[in-house]
Amino acid sequence: MKDPLHILSQELEETKSNKLFRFMRTIEGMQKPVVRINGRDVILMCSNNYLGLADNRELMKTAIAAIRHYGVSAGASRLVSGNMTPHEQLEQDIARFKKTGSALVFNSGYHANTGIISALAGKDSVVLSDELNHASIIDGIRLSRASLRIYKHRDTTMVEDILRSIARKGNRNKPAKTLIVTDSVFSMDGDIAPLKELVTLAEKYHALIMVDEAHATGVLGKNGRGAAEMLGVNGRIHIQMGTLGKALGSFGAYAAGSKVLTEYLINKSRAFIFTTALPPAVCAVSSKAIDIVQNHPGLRKRLEDNIIFLRTGLRNLGFPVSNDPTPIIPVLIGDAGKTMKLSSLLFERGIFVSGIRPPSVPRGTSRLRMTVTAAHTREMLEQVIDEMKRASTVL
Repeated sequence: MKDPLHILSQELEETKSNKLFRFMRTIEGMQKPVVRINGRDVILMCSNNYLGLADNRELMKTAIAAIRHYGVSAGASRLVSGNMTPHEQLEQDIARFKKTGSALVFNSGYHANTGIISALAGKDSVVLSDELNHASIIDGIRLSRASLRIYKHRDTTMVEDILRSIARKGNRNKPAKTLIVTDSVFSMDGDIAPLKELVTLAEKYHALIMVDEAHATGVLGKNGRGAAEMLGVNGRIHIQMGTLGKALGSFGAYAAGSKVLTEYLINKSRAFIFTTALPPAVCAVSSKAIDIVQNHPGLRKRLEDNIIFLRTGLRNLGFPVSNDPTPIIPVLIGDAGKTMKLSSLLFERGIFVSGIRPPSVPRGTSRLRMTVTAAHTREMLEQVIDEMKRASTVL
């Protein structure tokens, strides 16, 4: 009798032959701009630690003090006995930071997106989703069993066509619940959603709008509140989701909006209800990180300068790099095999940048997903540009 795992082995072999096999590199220390892997120091150019807070001393002191006071685990879900002072303090801090009436903490970005969308939408709902939205958004829609309408990337004309069609077909006695969902900063492309236009359409057609600010929280906007702040629509979005493990250097995620929203999610979101709460020390760290973001704008200025410097340097080498103000800088290669060859070559030369292949991106659009942080020095970025120039000769 064949081993029932045999078919998994076959699928893995097929994955390898298609140059899509994934593996993990082990970092032997803290998340810093230079990390040690296999005994070698390499410049880290694929971390979401945008403000360089993952090894921040104030955050580490906060974590140690919180562990001494609250221990290392919440011990239960929030609705049982896992609701502790740092959880509620963090939610108050997020609401003040995002300028919303309320906030609710989730255990991860994936928990948040699947939990929010599947709670808000159901079989009688229609969800409009950008074709490049994050996988967690897609999975949340699938769990909701709502009718999914995918619109072309950043195409607000198509969004309005869909909304107009829904309005024409709607039952006046029982209108369909309509939800527009979009990333604010798209994780593989680094571009920004047209939030002003989307919010206006949501208002015109009486739809809910949800924005995933995972890669914008702490990075964009005058006060680091995200793309919604930067584009002047912060108070017009019904649901703002974001993560605490990227620019804020901690872990977890949140939903920010009205008190009605958070009370609804507490009662309806399975991803919130049926999981042990985040460790209280993690919540305390996130609160401190929000304080740092609000009181140290120089971090964002340093990040902004590094973004401009690296984008300009790569563009001068002939790479088709945009002027988007985000730290996610995709270098499009196309072929998966060539992408991984370039990633390996750069690693050999002291630059760690991951190759991104299907299914993370569409076939034929494999790329190096380069990210820059406030912690990178100008010398590090100059070395990255020099090595990109050398490595590009193999393409």
